[in-house]
Amino acid sequence: MKDSNSGEEEVEQTEEKEIKKNNNNHKKRNGLVVLAVVLLIGAVALFFYLKYKSAHITTDDAFVDGNIHTIASKVPGTVKQVYVKSNQFVKKGEVLVELDLADYEVRVREASAAVNSEKGKIGEIAAKSESSKRQMAELQAKVDTMQATLDLQKANLEQAEADVKRAEVLYKKETISKERYEKTTTAYKIALAQVRAAEEGLKNAVLGVETQKAVINQADSARVTQTSEIKRRAAQLSDAELKYGYTKIFAPVDGYITKKSVEVGNQIQSGQPLMAVVPLDVGDIHITANYKETQLEKVRPGQKVEFKVDTYPGKKFTGKVESIMSGTGAMFSLFPPENATGNYVKVVQRIPVKILLDKDTDKEHILRIGMSVVPTIIVE
Repeated sequence: MKDSNSGEEEVEQTEEKEIKKNNNNHKKRNGLVVLAVVLLIGAVALFFYLKYKSAHITTDDAFVDGNIHTIASKVPGTVKQVYVKSNQFVKKGEVLVELDLADYEVRVREASAAVNSEKGKIGEIAAKSESSKRQMAELQAKVDTMQATLDLQKANLEQAEADVKRAEVLYKKETISKERYEKTTTAYKIALAQVRAAEEGLKNAVLGVETQKAVINQADSARVTQTSEIKRRAAQLSDAELKYGYTKIFAPVDGYITKKSVEVGNQIQSGQPLMAVVPLDVGDIHITANYKETQLEKVRPGQKVEFKVDTYPGKKFTGKVESIMSGTGAMFSLFPPENATGNYVKVVQRIPVKILLDKDTDKEHILRIGMSVVPTIIVE
């Protein structure tokens, strides 16, 4: 009985070993199959991951960038009124700050009075010029009269000279009396004196004309000078009016007030920053992404971009590549690298890429300049 039982036990043990061996072989085959499947899945995942990474260029060195309009006064003065508060939204053309107008009103009135005064002077010069021209016409008429008188006196002189010559011949022949001869001689002398007087009168009349011409030229020159003075005074008036207009400072664009540093009663200087206006429309902000130079081989303007903002981790924004900067960020820094010193160490450089936002990607204007961004450029 014992031998029978022990034989059965050995058979059972042998069968159990066979079963275990078969189970182990089965598990090994299953393990190999699972490992092969896992490796295959891993290889496929790695393939698609590498393909995805090659087509999706990402960096975390990026931020929201945009235009910041610094508001400053063009003229010095005392702040009369401040119409805005920090972070307030303003429209283009809205009054932000107003300065005290008193000083500039006085300057406008003074400049206006100066212009009117100079215009009055040019009226006097014009009247004087017209009077001189009338006198000139009278003197010219006098010259013509004196010329006619001279011509007449010369004719009389020629006649007197001829009479003297005839009288002298007749007197020598004792045809006429000595008294008549002397009267003829005296008439000749009188005619000669009259010619000289007429010549002197004509000379004085011509001199008067020349003098009057000089007076007219002087008046014309004074008119030109006075016209220039009026223009100078008018320019001063325009400058005063312009500065008067600068006492009100307007918003240059739609945007939000930030960095406000002005209050009522402050004495400000020309060019002093008072605040800034930051527009947050999609067209006014963009993304500056500093990609490594090794990432930009396939990047081109116009490619689609998806990006996330650290402030809103669950929200996705879209845009497109606008341009790639024409140099690395280091070359345009305050102290660009100088690699000719012999201490050169190669470092992968970063090149800024400008990314524009799509029109409807930020309707609520929740993005703010300086926010950290993780953009992904889809190159294929």
